[in-house]
Amino acid sequence: MHLRKFSAIALLARGIQAAAVLRFGCSQIVVERLDPLVNPSDNPSPHVHQVVGGNAFSALIPQSDVSELANCTTCTFSEDLSNYWTANMYFKARNGTYKRVGQIPNRFLNGETGGMTVYYTGAYDGSKVTAFKPGFRMLAGNATQRTTGGVTKWNAICFRCYNAKNFGGDNYAPCADPSVDSVALPNKMCPGGIRTTIRFPTCWDGKNLDSPDHVSHVSYPASGTFENSGPCPSTHPVKLPQLMFEVIWDTAPFNDKSLWPADGSQPFVFSQGDSVNLRANSTGYGQHGDYVFGWKGSALQNAIDAGCFGATCNKLKTQTFAAANKCAVPKEVKEDVEGWLTELPGGSMGM
Repeated sequence: MHLRKFSAIALLARGIQAAAVLRFGCSQIVVERLDPLVNPSDNPSPHVHQVVGGNAFSALIPQSDVSELANCTTCTFSEDLSNYWTANMYFKARNGTYKRVGQIPNRFLNGETGGMTVYYTGAYDGSKVTAFKPGFRMLAGNATQRTTGGVTKWNAICFRCYNAKNFGGDNYAPCADPSVDSVALPNKMCPGGIRTTIRFPTCWDGKNLDSPDHVSHVSYPASGTFENSGPCPSTHPVKLPQLMFEVIWDTAPFNDKSLWPADGSQPFVFSQGDSVNLRANSTGYGQHGDYVFGWKGSALQNAIDAGCFGATCNKLKTQTFAAANKCAVPKEVKEDVEGWLTELPGGSMGM
């Protein structure tokens, strides 16, 4: 179903006014152990990330206007030179070796190479949202999380197991259906892959572009959720667009019972480790997303104010994926992250 038609139906069914929703693909630009947000200048950082967006990505990204540092992007909109990244998923085979899981490009779009789909959503009640400012950055999730905790409070991070029939048809309803969405990694084989949804805080203190923990300068709503127009807390009064990542992990190539643990337990693990101890199954609770803003000028604000929908917007410059996929950064960490590995890059727990 076409995105505009599907979204309108979904919103009307929920009694919510339609909002601007930029929804676009970004190809992978690099997969390696760098994290300029949490571990700036560290080469390598503790665990592997899969990164999309502008070519300013490096072990250290100066806290300045990233749109002036990068000169190309792997994203649909050429004015978006931001960087978006998540922990990468690995498959742990019965023999104890690990293999990186790739990403399936979103099937609503065409031409991506791995990567993810990025959303920026305006307020459902029509109220003003303020676009991020040059130098802004933030984090969603916590790599050390091993219990549900805040993962579920705002429907911030969840997983969905796709089968071959329903894949891609319900992408606009993240974390909304407890019959198919879970805060833990699915414990069964998923023919269509596993979707990760990561939703970022939507309220800002209006002053700080970052904070030591990359979280304190932003907040989720004081009550309710962004979707039901929950108010921002007084400490963080500025309403932001809702940034959301959607990654679909291509788990199908590993759906071989002879490779799975003999007891049939969940074999997928994120690159930071994500289990309570070496003997416990991976939970998925530690999945997280990082964001460094890099849109040019007022492009993002203009697109949201104009109510743009999907991957086309007459306020923005669109590029083909043939052009986007030419954008690249040199790999800085010299290690194998693709073959069958005896441990996760960075150590058996990736921390």
